Order: sequence, then structure tokens, then C-alpha cells
Amino acid sequence: MSRPDDSAERSAEAGNDFRSYYGQPIIKEPTWKVPDVPAYLYLGGLAGASSSMAVLAELTGRTHLNRTGRVAAAVGSTASVVALIHDLGRPARFLNMLRVFKPTSPLSVGSWIIAPFSSLTAAAAASEITGRLPLIGRLTSISASVLAPAMTTYTAVLLSDTAVPGWHEVYRELPFVFAGSAVSSAGAVGMLATPRGEAAPARRMALAGSALELAASHRMEQRAGVIGEVYREGRSGKVVRAAKVLTCVGAGAALLARRSRVAAIGAGLCLTAASAATRYGIFEAGRVSARDPKYTVVPQRERLANEGAASG
Repeated sequence: MSRPDDSAERSAEAGNDFRSYYGQPIIKEPTWKVPDVPAYLYLGGLAGASSSMAVLAELTGRTHLNRTGRVAAAVGSTASVVALIHDLGRPARFLNMLRVFKPTSPLSVGSWIIAPFSSLTAAAAASEITGRLPLIGRLTSISASVLAPAMTTYTAVLLSDTAVPGWHEVYRELPFVFAGSAVSSAGAVGMLATPRGEAAPARRMALAGSALELAASHRMEQRAGVIGEVYREGRSGKVVRAAKVLTCVGAGAALLARRSRVAAIGAGLCLTAASAATRYGIFEAGRVSARDPKYTVVPQRERLANEGAASG
């Protein structure tokens, strides 16, 4: 029986031996713009996890953390929509995506997640800030939290549903990476904007999210075979490594944040930067994989070989 490491080694060897006739890309590189789409990926995840944090804080009587979560969810989701619309070019294109609901299309489903979520979090934050209509604020906050898990991970499904090898080949792990990054970023905001006496849940979120993100990222790169190169080499590799270092430093500081406001601020800043870097690194790795025909052909050949061996 072959080990996963053996499969990764065979994939790497196949990648080293690959030659194309002209070296031209087989698939078209995504036309999504920087920083619009990386910001959209980061802000949406932050908003979703912050919404969950707000509801849990309200249930446990942490008023400051509840306010932080509501405001972060509203600002994050609204800014996420703005970034998406800016990438699309005009608001009408976003509105057109809401004309029809297609369960088989991650883009359609995502549009129907982000639109009501943004409206609900905006209403919850407005109630929290003004002090008016508290019942409406509570109901909209709870309603938004129902959509929060999907909000944190649907962008991972959106990326992995494309033909881009750097995203499609890691479709199993990518939602877990995004979920961990989102939870970590929400915990970071909670530590930055909430008094230490109420920030314990935010610290736990930061630590749990960091652990999930690091574990899922490690698994993703191990299982990716030759595709793993785009997460280790070049500019995208440098950004991904920087994100991991910042995550480790931020998690370490979070362990000290209970007794030190300076540590809490340091942890919050490191984990915020790490989450943004994770999204940008993954986005850039996908674009790199689309440019090189090796990353399209070698995994396909490997799958065909495995299917042939299984049927034989």
C-alpha cells in the first residue's frame, strides 16, 4: 500500500518531467483584481465569524464584546460587498446575480448569502450603536448568525469550484483553512476592541482558529502533490509562509493577552495581518497555477493513471 508521501513524491517527479509544446497556459487566468478579491475573501470571513462571536457574547452577558462583534460583522460584510462590486465594475452586475437563485452555482448561492447577511448585520449594528429597537437588533443579530457559518466558508467553495488547479485540487481542505482564518481574525478584532475582562471568548476564538488554519494548511500542502509548489515557491509561497509565521506569533501572544494589554494588541495585529495574508497568498497561488500548463496537465494524468490502476 502506498503512503501519501509516496504519492506526493511521484507527483513532484511527474511535474519535473512535464514538457508542453509551447508553454502556453491551458486555462485562462482569473481576471479578478487585486486588492478587490483578496479583500472580499478576507472581509467576508471576518464578518461571518464576528457575527457568531456577537451572538455568543450576548448570550453570556458580555456587552462590549457583543458590540464589537456586531460592528465588525456589519463593517466587514458591507466592505466585502463594496470590494466585490468594485471588482465587477458596476453595481448592476451584482444585482443581476440576485435575479435568479441557482443552487448548483456557488457564485449564485454566495450572492444570496452575502446580500441578506449584510442587511441583517447592518440593522443589528445600527440598533447596538443607537440603542434603539433593541428587540429588532437582537433578532437581526441572531438571524445573521444563522448565515454566519456559510459566510465564513462559501468563498472557499467559490474558488475551488473553478478550473484553477491551485484552488480546485485542494477543495477538501480549503474551506477548513478559510474557516480557521475567519475565526482567528474575528478573535483578533475582539481582543483589539474589547476590554480584557470580556475578551476571554475572543482569545479562545483566536487560538482555536489559528490551530485549525495551521493544521488545515499543512494538510492541504501535503495532499496537493505538485500543486503544493505554488504554496511554497515564488511570491505566493513567501506570502503563505509569512501568514503562518504571523499566525504562530499572534497565537503565542494571545496566550499572554489575559494579563497584558500590550500582548492583546500584538496578538490582534499579528492575527489580522495573518488572515489577510492567508487569503492573498491562496488567491495568488491560484493565479500562478493557472499560468503554468504543468499544474493543469500533471494532476489530470495522475488521476487517469490511478483510475487505470484501480480498474486493472
